[in-house]
Amino acid sequence: MLYWFGWLNFTGFVICVFLIFYDKQEILGINRWIKPSKFFLSVGIMVWSMGWIMYYLRSHKTTIICSVLIMLTMFVENALITWQAYKGQPSHFNISTTQNALIFSVMGAMIISFSIVVAYITFLFFRLKSIRATQSYCWGMRMGLLLFLFFSLEGGLMVQLMKHTVGGADGSAGLPYLNWSTKYGDLRIVHFMGMHALQFIPLAGYYMFKTRKQVLLFSLTYFLATIALLVLALLGMPIIPFK
Repeated sequence: MLYWFGWLNFTGFVICVFLIFYDKQEILGINRWIKPSKFFLSVGIMVWSMGWIMYYLRSHKTTIICSVLIMLTMFVENALITWQAYKGQPSHFNISTTQNALIFSVMGAMIISFSIVVAYITFLFFRLKSIRATQSYCWGMRMGLLLFLFFSLEGGLMVQLMKHTVGGADGSAGLPYLNWSTKYGDLRIVHFMGMHALQFIPLAGYYMFKTRKQVLLFSLTYFLATIALLVLALLGMPIIPFK
């Protein structure tokens, strides 16, 4: 199920990339199709990762239910982001009209629902007494899920600020495509690192390490490095400054 949903998102990514070259309308200083393209790509990678990880859960019924909930929440999320791009409107932190505020609220509800599902999956992984995987790989998946979940909460900080840029307005000069600010602090960098712990740490557990202790030390290092990026962003400092 998540395999095919992943392909749907990758197809959305390709379509958005095509539109970037043929539609020059901008939102907050960047092409309006860049943001949905990034979300389609990110969600595609995420759902394939969740499908790969949930393979190790023993309950087929639980896996199906969680897969359906992940699909529904992410489908609505990306559909609304794409719809706002089509209308030439920012999708996040946009409460300029009743309709835009409602769309942003629905997106928030989808993310909260998704996070609850991931929290439950994480709980199930820590409850497993045996798993068809090496100890390092097992703990890589556990810590990947845990850090993924922890740093998803950082999205709440952006909602509280109603922007992702610290020290300046959203839409300032940024890196190509990623658009991470090169003048101010940018909370999206922390979000990126936290979300992709879901891939980095399990892969490290599988390919690089042999013991639980090694994985836990790597996870702690990853966590502290991401926290350092958070502090840097909150101080209003860009990770890659340009004049």
